[in-house]
Amino acid sequence: MAEIKHVTDQFSVASQIALEDFPALSSAGFRHIINNRPDGEAPDQPTSAEAEAAAKSAGLTYVYAPFVGQPTADAVKAAMSSRSRTLAYCRSGTRSITAWAMAQASEGCDAQEIVEAAQDAGYNLGSMGGLLRRLGAR
Repeated sequence: MAEIKHVTDQFSVASQIALEDFPALSSAGFRHIINNRPDGEAPDQPTSAEAEAAAKSAGLTYVYAPFVGQPTADAVKAAMSSRSRTLAYCRSGTRSITAWAMAQASEGCDAQEIVEAAQDAGYNLGSMGGLLRRLGAR
């Protein structure tokens, strides 16, 4: 299974998830999956339709919000709407943590706390401080 990095009690990120991982994710207490990885990015990755079917079969809700580069409005919205235990994934977790950071900023959270939570999970978002403040972070 992909390494899961806990960002908050409710939000975690991971690299690519295998289809056989979805039941274990459900057993681990996750309730919602966000896929930030575009279909076809790598030849061995499951498609979003396959991932959605595996998630639903495991009793999980699923949102497909892919992007490359800057998070899309849909990706940020998906991270904002995650109120139950959520796991967002992409190739390395970086896109997912970035979408989460932008969602937190849009909700008025503290920019330094966002950056520190990402750092604690193993992601360096220090260069995003100005952007987070422009998005509404304190």
